[in-house]
Parts: sequence; C-alpha cells; structure tokens
Amino acid sequence: MDILKISEDYAKNLLKDKLSSVYTYHNLDHTIQVVDKIKILAKEENINPEDTENLLLAGWFHDLGYVDDAENHEEESRKIASDFLRQHQFSEERIAKIGELILATDKFYKPKNHLEEVIKDADLYHLASDDYFRICENLRQEIKEVHHQKFSKQQWSELNIVFFSKHQFYTKYAKENWQPIKEKNVDRILSSIKDLKEEKKKKASEDNDKALLNKKKLEKLESPERGIETMFRVTLNNHTKLSQIADSKANILLSVNAIIISVALSTLIPKLDAPSNSHLIVPTFIMIMSSVACIILAIMSTRPKVSSGTFTRKEIEEKKVNLLFFGNFYKMPMEEYLWAMKEMMADRQYLYDTMIKDLYYLGIVLNRKYKLLRLTYTVFTIGIIASVIAFVIAFRSVTI
Repeated sequence: MDILKISEDYAKNLLKDKLSSVYTYHNLDHTIQVVDKIKILAKEENINPEDTENLLLAGWFHDLGYVDDAENHEEESRKIASDFLRQHQFSEERIAKIGELILATDKFYKPKNHLEEVIKDADLYHLASDDYFRICENLRQEIKEVHHQKFSKQQWSELNIVFFSKHQFYTKYAKENWQPIKEKNVDRILSSIKDLKEEKKKKASEDNDKALLNKKKLEKLESPERGIETMFRVTLNNHTKLSQIADSKANILLSVNAIIISVALSTLIPKLDAPSNSHLIVPTFIMIMSSVACIILAIMSTRPKVSSGTFTRKEIEEKKVNLLFFGNFYKMPMEEYLWAMKEMMADRQYLYDTMIKDLYYLGIVLNRKYKLLRLTYTVFTIGIIASVIAFVIAFRSVTI
C-alpha cells in the first residue's frame, strides 16, 4: 500500500480516536486542509515527487503531537512521525528532513528553504480563507478551553490584526493568489473592530442612561411626594372597588326580589280569589311587601346624587371647589375648566387638599351606600323569615 495512504489512515484514526474535543482548531479538519494546500503549492511551485511526498507526510503528522502534549506539539509530532517512518523502512536522512518540515510549522519559525516555505504557507492558509472568521473563532474557543485564556471579541480581533501585521506568505503562488484574500480579511477584521467599538460605546451610553434613570427612580422613591401619590392612588382604587362591590350587591338584591315578586304575581295572587286560599293572603302580602321594601332600599343605595355642575372663579380662588369630581364642572365651558385645573395644578397645597376632599366625599357616599345595603339585607332576611313562618302557620291552620 502507498505510504501516503497508510500515513493518512494512521493520522486520521489517531486524531479521531485520541484527540480531545477541546481542540476545535488543531484537529482533523485543519490537518486535511493543510495537506490539500500542500498539494496545490507543490504543483504550482514545481516541487519534485520525493520532496512533495516528504511535504505531504509532514502535513499529515505535523499536529499529531496535540494528542499528548499541546505545549511542545511540534517536537512531539516529529517523534511520532520518526517512529512511524522507521517502522516503514525510511532512511534516517529522509526522516530528518520530514522532521525539520514538521518543526517549521511553529508559528514563530522563519523558513530557511523552499520546502519549509511551502509547508509554512499551507499551515497558515486559513488567514486567506473565505471562512476565516469561523476558523478563527474555533481557535479562540480552543485557547479558552486548553490554555484558559479568555478574550473578548474586540481583544481577539486586535490580537489577530497584530498577527496579520507580522505574518507573510513566502511562496510565489501564495503571494499572488492568497495575499489579496488575506488583505480583504484584514479589512474585515478592522471593520469588525470598528463596529465592536461603536457597540461598546453605545452600550456604555445606555448603561449611563440606565444608571441615571435608576438614580432618578431612587430619588423619587426616597422623596415623600412619591409616597403621598402612592397613598392617594391606592386609597382611591380601594374606594372605587368598594363602590363597585356595593353596586353589585344592590343589583343582586334587585334581581332576586324582582324574581320573587314576578313569581308571586304569576302564581299566588291569581289563586287568592278562591275562598279556599284565603289563608295565603297574609303570607303573600308579607312576602311581596318585604320584596318591594328591599327593591326600594336597593335603588336608594345606587341612586346617584347630581350637583349643580358649575363653579365660579371666586370659588376657585378661595379653593372651595373639588375639580376632580365631574358633578362640579360638567356644565362649565372647556376654557373655564382648563383655567381652573391649571390654577389647581400650580398650587400643590390646593391640589392635595382637593384630592383629600375627593377621598373624603367618596367615603361619605360609600358610608351611605353600605348603610342602605345593610338595611336592605336586614329587611330581606326578616321578610324571608316572616314569609316562611306565615306560610307555615297558614298551612297548619288549614290542616287543623
């Protein structure tokens, strides 16, 4: 079997089976890419067959050292290659040449001959790749996991610019074909750095705005005015809910008693003409009258009180009008009402006094509603009990 095929299978199996998954850049994909670029460069640079084979063997072995030792992977890769090639009867001279090509892939090494230039260019081809940003991100993640060095996107881009500035392609083909793409990648990195800086500046501005907003919110929380406003809002909300509950209860009583009267009118009263049903007159009368009384009281509890709906400028100047209640202004012209509201808003004491009065009068209305509701429920309860007792007595008197 061809030594290149044997080496390829050996390298692929070793990287698949033993290389840690944290190596997201120095892995099988990178090795295959390097070998492919060596083939292109060897052809374009007119490298002879034996040297081409040496380059390809070095390409397959150049990163196998990552399996055991990431820090000295080039030297470890050279040892692995030497042991493998000795098993396949390679001469020591040729093994040494291949080992030197592997060591030439060190990122700080400056190539000394044409073959070293070829493998050096092939190893760093990704700098001129259209997929550079994805490959480079894989390298950033590998450094984070293996060497525990974490870089932000901006820091990483700036480090890449430094590396690009120090790097150069050596072979004629790479200079003519890869260098232009590499320069485009440099422009893309510079553009990315600019965008990241603008984004960072924008985020800092947003953070400052947020800090100022939080400071203002804190100041508002610490100010007594905010507590006062919260008190008014909560109290008004409670008054409104209580009023809605009272109206709902009154509506229930109206509905129930209306049903009772309807049933009585349709079933009981037509039968009272018969002498045999005379004993039902008193119980029916008690039931209907108690229901009528409940309906009247429920209506009274929900009956609105409408005021004049007007005010004078003198009353505003003397701070006697509650402009928050619609019954005091609904007949006034819009211009007068706007003027009065602005006068009130300009005077904080007047504003607070008006809000207090509004709450006070709401409380009075609620007190009237709940007193009438309590009376209604009492009448309803007594009426129901009295009606039941009257019906029981009436039926018992008949049976006796």
